[in-house]
Amino acid sequence: MIAYVTLGTNDLPRAAEFYDALLAQLGAGRAMAMDRMIVYASAAGSPMLAVCTPYDCNAATTGNGVMVALAAGSREGVDALHASALGLGASDEGAPGERMAGFYGAYFRDLDGNKLCACHFG
Repeated sequence: MIAYVTLGTNDLPRAAEFYDALLAQLGAGRAMAMDRMIVYASAAGSPMLAVCTPYDCNAATTGNGVMVALAAGSREGVDALHASALGLGASDEGAPGERMAGFYGAYFRDLDGNKLCACHFG
């Protein structure tokens, strides 16, 4: 259902360094790169995540209530992705743990304040 999600940044090279390292853990890499945008994917036809400077040239800001969830594959994958994000400079928004029956997640904000969740169902 989802083709791609974009996250705004005010510093594309810094965001690229963060997401290159973080998304490599999920088997994703750069699928496309342009002057103002880098698009990541794990396989052809899979949902993509892009970081970009805003098209209108105004500052990138975070959305209240907006969050992107990354499928980490396992509880251990959630733990590792959360730890890696924090090690790359992200801020903690919620340590790994079971949030409800069958859902294990951890929350963080990237270097631009965008909220992400590393999660596993099951």
